[in-house]
Amino acid sequence: MNKLQAKQAGLRRRHTRVRGKISGTPARPRLCVTRSNANIYAQVIDDVAGKTLVAVSTLGPDFKATEKSGATVEGAAKLGELIGKKAQESGVTEVVFDRGGNLYHGRIKALADGARGAGLIF
Repeated sequence: MNKLQAKQAGLRRRHTRVRGKISGTPARPRLCVTRSNANIYAQVIDDVAGKTLVAVSTLGPDFKATEKSGATVEGAAKLGELIGKKAQESGVTEVVFDRGGNLYHGRIKALADGARGAGLIF
């Protein structure tokens, strides 16, 4: 197993452990965050119905208008604000945070803080 495969296996293992403990319900859906080196993706998911309620990413037109980079903490904070606003518009006020196996640090933490600043409760 090379270094990349070991990192990916660790991420999968941590994500599986996190997902075993949390689940999205209609009253409190799951805010799922996926991160790559260049971009961040966030979704609000109702696991009972198996539906994505709201989704934003650094590749979308809403984020592109901000002229920020998805690879920076500032970009992640802005994306958190966008997901918070869209979730509020769709009627979601409380969520469960799914960090996707990533450490709660840097861009993941900035996205969470941005979503909290936009009014999401978690």
